[in-house]
Amino acid sequence: MPPNRPSTATAASGQPEAEILRELGRRLRAYRLQQDLRLADVAARTGLNRNTIVNAEQGRNARLGTIVRLLRAYGRLENLDAFLPIPAVSPLQLARSGGRVRQRARKPRDG
Repeated sequence: MPPNRPSTATAASGQPEAEILRELGRRLRAYRLQQDLRLADVAARTGLNRNTIVNAEQGRNARLGTIVRLLRAYGRLENLDAFLPIPAVSPLQLARSGGRVRQRARKPRDG
């Protein structure tokens, strides 16, 4: 794969965390370049330091807030729903819990 071209493969659960972060960074960089934005432009739009943006684009464990700011600057915040959809509560779980949504997890009972 060429170094400046994002992968079309999705991050499989078996991939190491570092590779998933690098892929995320490649995609963030691709979004920026698609819009012909310089690092200085993105820094001005987001209030982030240029080094923070470069680190995110290189997959160096960016903070979630940084990723959200970058996605917003690139007009891609709606992609967050595809990445992390709102969890659905199954009707069976609701029936078992008397219509209440779980607020915490607990250890299973032995027996």
